[in-house]
Amino acid sequence: MLETTIAAIRAADEAAMAAARELQGRLTKPAGSLGALEELSVRLAGLAGVCPPPLPEPAAVAIFAGDHGVHAQGVSPWPQEVTAQMIGNFLAGGAVVNAFARQAGASVTVVDVGVATPLPTDPAVLDPAADPAVLDPAVPRLVVASVRRGTRDLTVTAALTRDEALAAVQTGIRIADELIDAGAGILLTGDMGIGNTTPAAVLIAAFTGADPLDTTGRGTGVDDPTYAHKVAVVRAALARHTPDPADPLGVLAAVGGLEHAALAGLILGAAARRTPVLLDGVIAVSAALAAAAFAPAAVGAMVAGHRSAEPGATVALRHLGLDPLIDLGLRLGEGTGALLALPVVTGAVRVLHEVATFDSAGVAEK
Repeated sequence: MLETTIAAIRAADEAAMAAARELQGRLTKPAGSLGALEELSVRLAGLAGVCPPPLPEPAAVAIFAGDHGVHAQGVSPWPQEVTAQMIGNFLAGGAVVNAFARQAGASVTVVDVGVATPLPTDPAVLDPAADPAVLDPAVPRLVVASVRRGTRDLTVTAALTRDEALAAVQTGIRIADELIDAGAGILLTGDMGIGNTTPAAVLIAAFTGADPLDTTGRGTGVDDPTYAHKVAVVRAALARHTPDPADPLGVLAAVGGLEHAALAGLILGAAARRTPVLLDGVIAVSAALAAAAFAPAAVGAMVAGHRSAEPGATVALRHLGLDPLIDLGLRLGEGTGALLALPVVTGAVRVLHEVATFDSAGVAEK
């Protein structure tokens, strides 16, 4: 599945991009007056291979959840059980991501790809006939696709085997296909996993060559001693594994998380289907680095929703050559920043569909 997905990823369509630039120049507005939105519309036309590109709707958020063996090193003050508890909150509609998704009319799919503790709702007793529709914006949906119950401690051994990392990547691809087959016009990345900013920092350092001090942040708000310890943990993981960025599956296996690997798969799956994927925060952009290492052209499907307050996010976005649409100092995850950026993406495309040209409106050009 991974090989065929990578083979399906193509570079942007230059003719469609040229047509979008030409159309932008004929719309009833000063040339360049919409700033970054104009280039975004051009990029999305290149991804779709047509001008104007399809409106990016309906939107589907995919929240991948997993736990981390490195939690045992004291990198987060939150107990690991919170991951499973927050899944219950997502499914009950009580999290920030749910509030923002309702505002945007986006569906929410929660994927247990490696949660360590039992979920509040036992999937074995769920009535499949009662499952919500894939893109039902009113009812969050749970998908159980657990590869293992949390990763191993990356300071001691590889977090995952290559087969486990591959299984998680392929889960992400499968979810992308499922959502797009159901009609999603844009995918939004979400994540949940106590301690997951630590493997994200290691991944960003591994793929960019940046110093761990520049890729490691405070996550949920750790104090100074814990932050210093967290940086040391990231350094130790890099020294133990010396991950090779030319081998993205190996990097994910050695120092990644199951949600990071699945998000990389989601991005690859979206790129293969020429569907935009709106990236959330530092977990998403660390996964995006892995996706770009698998298939450089996959960057053409990526839209950076926001600039996370985690410093590693800026390092990763710079490496990917992506400019975030909004910068609000967010560091929550879940897909919240991507949802806030969604209207910006939709607006960029809607301009190409709905704004009159100078000729059609009878407006004189300068």
